[in-house]
Amino acid sequence: MSNKPVAIELKKITKTFGKVVANKDVDLTVYEGEILSILGENGSGKTTLMNMISGIYFPDSGQIFVKGKEVSIQSPNDAFSLKIGMIHQHFKLVDVFTAAENIALGVDDGKKFDLKRISADIEAINKKYGFNIDLKKKIYEMSVSEKQTVEIVKVLYRGADILILDEPTAVLTPQETQKLFAILRKMREDGKAVVIITHKLHEVMSISDRVSVLRKGEYIGTINTAEANESILTEMMVGKKISLDIDRSEPKDPVDRLVIKNINCSNREGVKILNDVSFTARSGEILGIAGISGSGQRELLEAIAGLQKLDSGSIIYHNSKTGKEDNLRDKTPIQIRELGIRLSFVPEDRLGMGLVGNMDIVDNMMLRSYKKGKSVFLQKKEPKTLAEKIIKDLEVVTPSASTPVRRLSGGNVQKVLVGREIAASPTVLMAAYPVRGLDINSSYLIYNLLNQQKEKGVAVIFVGEDLDVLIDLCDRILVIGGGQINGIVDARTTTKEEIGLMMVKSKGGNADE
Repeated sequence: MSNKPVAIELKKITKTFGKVVANKDVDLTVYEGEILSILGENGSGKTTLMNMISGIYFPDSGQIFVKGKEVSIQSPNDAFSLKIGMIHQHFKLVDVFTAAENIALGVDDGKKFDLKRISADIEAINKKYGFNIDLKKKIYEMSVSEKQTVEIVKVLYRGADILILDEPTAVLTPQETQKLFAILRKMREDGKAVVIITHKLHEVMSISDRVSVLRKGEYIGTINTAEANESILTEMMVGKKISLDIDRSEPKDPVDRLVIKNINCSNREGVKILNDVSFTARSGEILGIAGISGSGQRELLEAIAGLQKLDSGSIIYHNSKTGKEDNLRDKTPIQIRELGIRLSFVPEDRLGMGLVGNMDIVDNMMLRSYKKGKSVFLQKKEPKTLAEKIIKDLEVVTPSASTPVRRLSGGNVQKVLVGREIAASPTVLMAAYPVRGLDINSSYLIYNLLNQQKEKGVAVIFVGEDLDVLIDLCDRILVIGGGQINGIVDARTTTKEEIGLMMVKSKGGNADE
């Protein structure tokens, strides 16, 4: 128990969506002048719970108390009247308005609208907490971190004493994250109650006073951060002990496998999305790709896989079996796959990149073999064995191997996709966000599988969001920004801060070190 006053208290909160139980009998207490982290894996009910506090959803049962008084929060306006403000993962700003106009939008303080007076009030908030924002700047001209700042100032301007931030560091560089944390600490000193929804353990340890853990919609417990470590928190999240070690081996006899030279790519509007990109991927190593979301990572991998048309440049594949060099730019995706290059990609639509939802897991294993069959009668024995092996090794939750893929959760669909691509014995394996939506245990299974591929001499290209994982898993890290290569660093000697600075570098260039 804390000696601080209680800002908000939840008792036996339950929320269902049809047959899906998002939260069940959750108890939670947040104190004034503290930073509380809500920790849990994807699908654990973190955001749903906070959406009930902020008026997006209404609980099916349970009670909410704000400063000791039971309340009914039926809309965001109700939440604002109780001095509760939530900063969502996807910002709710009007692009063509300035920062000041967005902050003032919808506020009725009974006074005549006066942008000059409003701007002066906002500047007072900026000065108090250390925000640095140009109030006359349009939203569409801003970086992601500037937009997030506008969202935070917007709820403070509305008088929020309880602030909820949903995955606030998901799109920030390490430097931007540290700035945000410094501001949140000032808010704590000012008596604000700050709640952060996250799944990043190292950030939880860095910023929070206490940590509350949810698992499968249920409240597991709360622990003082000073008394916790990553192993304890992981066990609370997952329900069992998990090894968080990535066993990175040294590259063995690396040779050039893919040589990318000066590739350029534009979208339908003629805007360049890849600009003069050059680098080399080698066998027996994992090349990581880091960058702010939307910097060209997806298009780069799709270009290599033959799924993205190039304006110019070459993608030279060194074939270890024939000793020949092939320019992939002139080949179809099927021809590229037949050379042994596999793309395991996780788009928003997981079923759109090589898995057919209405087909079962066994049939999805067979997709790559249809064109090679010599008979109209397809042999299912080997695909079935492979499907059952993937289900066992990757702990795919499914009634059976004959279950249609569309009935699986997103994370289990991803396991099937990654497992199948690895089982194809590729020479180049490209994995873009392969652990997105997976639990911690499954994520580390995937990391170890990628390491095993590296040790077999495969050239692995790994696009990831977590810089800590990139540094621990990869041998080299390519940093991309605005469709340009800003440099390549040795993962064993670099730091998150170095990568963060490179991610926001304005001028790109080639890198082949």
